[in-house]
Amino acid sequence: MKKYLSEIIGTFVLVLFGCGVAVFTNADIVATSLAFGLAIVALAYVIGPVSGCHVNPAITLSMLIDKRISLKDAIGYLVSQLIGATLGSLLLMYIIKDSNLGALEFVGLGQNGFGDASAIGIGLLCALVTEIVLTFVFVFAVLGVTADSKKSSVAPIVIGLTLAFVHLLGIKLTGTSVNPARSLAPAIFMGGKAIEQVWVFIVGPFIGAILAALVYKFIKVPEEVEVKVETKTPAKKIVKKAK
Repeated sequence: MKKYLSEIIGTFVLVLFGCGVAVFTNADIVATSLAFGLAIVALAYVIGPVSGCHVNPAITLSMLIDKRISLKDAIGYLVSQLIGATLGSLLLMYIIKDSNLGALEFVGLGQNGFGDASAIGIGLLCALVTEIVLTFVFVFAVLGVTADSKKSSVAPIVIGLTLAFVHLLGIKLTGTSVNPARSLAPAIFMGGKAIEQVWVFIVGPFIGAILAALVYKFIKVPEEVEVKVETKTPAKKIVKKAK
């Protein structure tokens, strides 16, 4: 239960601060990228030891494919992430309505979009490809840096910087999703075009995550396993490393 609660809290914080900074800075590239990236760094150090700090259905799917998480936990994580994202969007919506920023339909909730909803007007196919590529890069980095326990101390920093890195490119294109929960919650409350287009920001990240998991499984180096081999002399043992 603790890991599910951690995923709720983590996704809540990610959506509130990431989307919140995007709203209050008019989607400033650097500020928004840092908000999402730094949120992950902080969260990973706090809830990483509890749940792994997925806070993203795409990450959870990749971990399921790589057999690092059970199907039961994957479903529990997904539900928790959706709850957390919904709570984050609700609080952000409350703050906006209580401010003088303007009407919610004009201010937005940091939702993703393409066409008229994109800062540079990219089309549907370009938006889908963008999300697949951005998610692939992000998930690929997560899988690699979390595979070795020796990297646990720096993993949160690498993951956070990678998330900021993909946002730097994606913000003006699609708003950068790479996270179906982060995209679905704002779209539900915004309705209209946001909810019509949200499927791209669910399908794209899931495809990117699947590709990243499959490619990682293909290229990863097998862990070395120590095998004890008995010699003719009972008192002596030779330890050989086998891949």
